Amino acid sequence: MLAKNVGGIDRILRIVVGAALLLGFVLNMDGAYSWLYLIGIVPLATGLMRTCPLYSIIGVNTCSTK
Repeated sequence: MLAKNVGGIDRILRIVVGAALLLGFVLNMDGAYSWLYLIGIVPLATGLMRTCPLYSIIGVNTCSTK
């Protein structure tokens, strides 16, 4: 299991940005490059799971330690 390394403001921003991009896809399905909005799945998933593989690779941790 991956360690939690996304916390606080970072998590909220990821969820908001991911949801906004997916909403943009739903509202603009007929656009030429509307499939690019599906990139929103990545920040939404990392925000909900509270883990980011890229953060693990580069050694970043925004999750508060207890």
